[in-house]
Amino acid sequence: MPTLSLTLNGRAVSAEVETSTLLVELLREQLGLTGTHVGCDTAQCGACTVLLDGRAVKSCNQLAVQAAGRAVTTIEGLAAAVPGGGALHPVQEAFIACHGLQCGYCTPGMVMSAVALLSENPRPSEAEIVDALEGNLCRCTGYVNIVTAVQQAAGALHGAKA
Repeated sequence: MPTLSLTLNGRAVSAEVETSTLLVELLREQLGLTGTHVGCDTAQCGACTVLLDGRAVKSCNQLAVQAAGRAVTTIEGLAAAVPGGGALHPVQEAFIACHGLQCGYCTPGMVMSAVALLSENPRPSEAEIVDALEGNLCRCTGYVNIVTAVQQAAGALHGAKA
């Protein structure tokens, strides 16, 4: 088995993986990071979304070896991205404050997609938020509070409401 080295949530990590191992399998089964959820196994629901070099990707659709030498951030790693560490990321705080979750299954993927959006577009319009979250399915909330949460997080991160 080849040894894979990558930066995971800001730390260097190595693991032996089969070449057919999916990134989501590496994260959940080998590395114990279960915040990345498996919803559909077909890259349709977005519950498995992580950041790969800062870009939102569906980890059920990526081979682990595709992450070799790259930076992967999971929902567990967002707090480390906050200056001083340990606090929730502003997107996580906004999801709580705006009730942008119900059952919580889709929430990690939604949060990771929102973080990626806000890093590329600090002040997205409502339509841009909806478009960015299009690949993430939620069966509970109706999306209104999720969009509001992303708008609030944009304001918190960049000083003005979306």
